[in-house]
Amino acid sequence: MAFQPIYDAVDERVWGYEALVRGLAGEGAFDVLSRILPEQKYRFDQDCRVKAIELASRLFPAGEELKLSINFMPNAVYEPAACLRATLLAAGRCSFPTSSIMFEFTENEEVADTAHLTNIITEYRKHGFTTAIDDFGAGHAGLGLLVEFQPDLLKIDMKLVRGIDGSPARQAVVTGILGIAGTLGITVLAEGIETEAEFLFLKAAGVRLFQGYWFAKPAFEELPEVRFGSVPGIGAVA
Repeated sequence: MAFQPIYDAVDERVWGYEALVRGLAGEGAFDVLSRILPEQKYRFDQDCRVKAIELASRLFPAGEELKLSINFMPNAVYEPAACLRATLLAAGRCSFPTSSIMFEFTENEEVADTAHLTNIITEYRKHGFTTAIDDFGAGHAGLGLLVEFQPDLLKIDMKLVRGIDGSPARQAVVTGILGIAGTLGITVLAEGIETEAEFLFLKAAGVRLFQGYWFAKPAFEELPEVRFGSVPGIGAVA
């Protein structure tokens, strides 16, 4: 697994880290996932969760309230309570609090049974997990997902973020998402930040959480140093 930080622009600190699957030779997530056969999805999903928790329990500084964000495949989760057993066992074995775990599913994976997805989210919340929709605005369901259920967090897709400081169309769409999220009590995270201008515009628009290469690239089995560039009043933190 590689880890990429999530930055909290209000508290000016690292809020958490997303665990990203990597190959043994450092291959990216797309390359690894392309090798997973449909019948292997469930086991692979389970193993990734356990590996992420084990690594985070060793890497996260003691005493800091950091979130560990783990991607999951909705179509690989058969029975929510049963699927969580390995996760809960790993968290208990590593003394990693379940309240520090966030599960995010990508909108790019089509979910045919939204009732099943709602059951998954409900079961996860029973155990204190935070829930998130990844790649929001670039996938199959879009706003329809928010009608069915409301996650704790929305991650705005990088296609909406890229060059937003100079794109009135992107600004209008993201402003609309922020309005909807605010009404529903959902926190917004902008992912794929690559420039200071993107960050400053979105921060001024009301986005609180950020992730992207401008802050730090993912680091393989370690926590990367986070750099905040030339933003006034913000230095570099490890």
